[in-house]
Amino acid sequence: MPTTNQARHRRELTSNIDMPVSRTILDQIKRLIPPLDGTLHKGQSGRVGVLGGALDYTGAPYFAAISALRFGADLSHVICSPTAAGAIKSYSPDLIVHPILNEASSSEDVKPELKSILSRLHVLIVGPGLGREPYMQTFAKMAVSIAREQGMFIVLDADGLYMIGKDRSVIQGYRRAVVTPNVVEFKRLSEQVGIDPDTPSDKRSALVSRKLGGVTVLQKGPQDMISTDSTGEEADLPSSQLKDADAQFEQAKETVFVDIEGGLKRCGGQGDVLSGTVGTFMAWGKCYEDGAFGLPTSRIPLLAAVGGSMVTRTASRIAFAKNGRSLVTEDMLPEIGKAFSQVFDEKKTEGKL
Repeated sequence: MPTTNQARHRRELTSNIDMPVSRTILDQIKRLIPPLDGTLHKGQSGRVGVLGGALDYTGAPYFAAISALRFGADLSHVICSPTAAGAIKSYSPDLIVHPILNEASSSEDVKPELKSILSRLHVLIVGPGLGREPYMQTFAKMAVSIAREQGMFIVLDADGLYMIGKDRSVIQGYRRAVVTPNVVEFKRLSEQVGIDPDTPSDKRSALVSRKLGGVTVLQKGPQDMISTDSTGEEADLPSSQLKDADAQFEQAKETVFVDIEGGLKRCGGQGDVLSGTVGTFMAWGKCYEDGAFGLPTSRIPLLAAVGGSMVTRTASRIAFAKNGRSLVTEDMLPEIGKAFSQVFDEKKTEGKL
């Protein structure tokens, strides 16, 4: 049962029974969505990168990358090990696959090409299918460092969370990042950053965000909880570590609950779909960062997390209604576009060009 404070907060965020997010937040999310009016060229609706994919894990990076395309990104890249590249390429010709994370290569060998690839992207998703092999973890850490240098938005999931649990300085204080832990991952991350286990459940995600220096936390569960708290001293980075764009990140403390109904079966891979949808929203935020239709840059990670959560849960519900107990993640992919239109009430444009 929700606490009194949690129930009151959720009532404040509820605009109607089907849309439990405030109208203000929903309108702000919509302002990040690129128009479908023929004015944009290829790439202006988001270039997404997924770093992950080793010998045993090829499905997760595929689901994250293809979900980004189904969500509306223009281009989706997978940066992976050569042992995973063949399988991932065979899943879809729409993905651009870079098999550069070779176990036999040194960081110095990989860095120039990795840096070149990231310079062409708006967002980097790290973790789906990453694995815990030392060489993949090393390359992932290097990629996050490059992404930070380039001012990219970052999503961390799965074994990307394992990486920051081992060394949270990788992402500490970087307010352009979102982490997306499930129940088990969140418990482990909470312990690693020193959260008191007796802390009320509806307060923990905000405390984790604060301990990470303002990184947005999307805590997955029966309802998704999205928190940003950059009011603590952990978010006070030296000016030498801040780019001009980061100076726009004013202090913020906010938690949003998303309890849109999802499917009754939680299949493995749904979290990868979520990473792809959140990442796409962040890519759109990067595209429109200069001005962002009046939105401060500091709100983009939270808005992206809320929007991605809403659409993913809706796609899960639609897919489950069709497939029931036999639901697999692949069944969700064709429903992402329908879920997007349903959540954001997007008018159909088919046949009108």
